[in-house]
Amino acid sequence: MGGVAILIPAAGASSRMRGRDKLLETVRGQPLLRDRVTLALGTGCAVAVTLPPETAARRAALNGLNVTLLSVPDAATGMSASLRTGAEWAMAQGAAALMILLPDLPDLTASDMSLMLQANDSETILRACNMDGTPGHPVILPARLLPELTHITGDTGARDLLRAHPVTPVPLPGQHATTDLDTPEAWAAWRAAQP
Repeated sequence: MGGVAILIPAAGASSRMRGRDKLLETVRGQPLLRDRVTLALGTGCAVAVTLPPETAARRAALNGLNVTLLSVPDAATGMSASLRTGAEWAMAQGAAALMILLPDLPDLTASDMSLMLQANDSETILRACNMDGTPGHPVILPARLLPELTHITGDTGARDLLRAHPVTPVPLPGQHATTDLDTPEAWAAWRAAQP
């Protein structure tokens, strides 16, 4: 079996942004999606990004990066469509585990990624959390659970799978595991708080 593969599910509609695409918002001088994919590639792991068929701008944001782009024709059915596609990709790679890295977590750092990967034993579900225990992302699933992931439905992600199996929390600094930016107001507040 191989190492950890990283899935970045980026096939969502960004519907709460009222016409803007959160994944194309500028962070550290580049689109958020490119910034997060670059972070994932920095681990040395294989990285795949799920995209809806009609997002030329998101594809363009990833030009030149060594990343696998996975088209998700049924993206409108919810997050599960991306996770099913990603699980199939990871199984085809022979990955020992799959990290699900949401693309709208701008505070995750290379150090956070290293902590998660160092904690991985390819047997246990790992879930990043805040220091107070609030669960967040990323999540690492061992390969034995990937077949289950290929059967999930709806827009609740892997929530049911995480409820059905023991999960080991991995505390990350501050709000790194839970700061996700889904609305223009959340973006404005996050930008205002940056040093």
